[in-house]
Amino acid sequence: MESSGRVVVGVDGSESSLTAVRWAAGEADLRPAKQLYVVMASGDPMWDDEAWEILGPVTDQIAGDHPSLEGSSDVVPGDPADVLLQLSDGAELVVVGSRGRSALAATLLGSVSAKVATHARCPVVVVRDHRDSGPVVVGLDNSPHSGAALHYAFDAASRYESGLVAMQVWQDIEYAPVVPHLEYELADLRDEALRGVAEQLAGWAEPYPNVPVRKLAQRGHPVAELAAAAEDARLLVVGHRGRGGFTGLLLGSVAAGVLHHAQCPVAVVRDAEG
Repeated sequence: MESSGRVVVGVDGSESSLTAVRWAAGEADLRPAKQLYVVMASGDPMWDDEAWEILGPVTDQIAGDHPSLEGSSDVVPGDPADVLLQLSDGAELVVVGSRGRSALAATLLGSVSAKVATHARCPVVVVRDHRDSGPVVVGLDNSPHSGAALHYAFDAASRYESGLVAMQVWQDIEYAPVVPHLEYELADLRDEALRGVAEQLAGWAEPYPNVPVRKLAQRGHPVAELAAAAEDARLLVVGHRGRGGFTGLLLGSVAAGVLHHAQCPVAVVRDAEG
């Protein structure tokens, strides 16, 4: 389905989800469509009145802070993750909090956020903390699936008028080698990773001349290194179904780990073929 340009954000009354709503409103305001849809899923009609009591002040605040937005809200019956997944088909972006606790929804980064990030048909941003400054960091892995993440990262950096850090994490080829690598061998591995970053960046400077790019190759564990690199970032972007340097289905290990450990908002971008 073609994107409507709408940013969809799930709210459940928790502080985390309210932070996500504020982030989503700012994000939608930077996009051409300027459309924001705030949704609360309720599995029990008895909670509908309470849900609207939460949604009312939220939408009023958004209207006051972002008068140019075309905002709407609704209470939708159903499981929170299922509702957001349905809405992702045709949305430009779905935003959720990192975790939420209320009578209206499940814990957000246990079930809802992880399920939405895994199965949504559009990019998903999981918000732990609201950032208004810093670079966009994108994790690359030499796979064709990194292209969608890189495209999203360039778009985001251009919107934010920020720099982009393109990062590839590399590990020793051998597992627990008997003889540690010599310095020149480590340098060769680092240079190989940097060449991989440069190859993946080829052709992107022309459509995004306003985005300064820094290439980074770091030895270590992908989750730890990406989270550390994004400590002061405005956004961290990772791919969905990426293989190669990250060894395996990204949202099974690396992206899931990043969602738990990164302090900035994390965008999980599904490959077009995934």
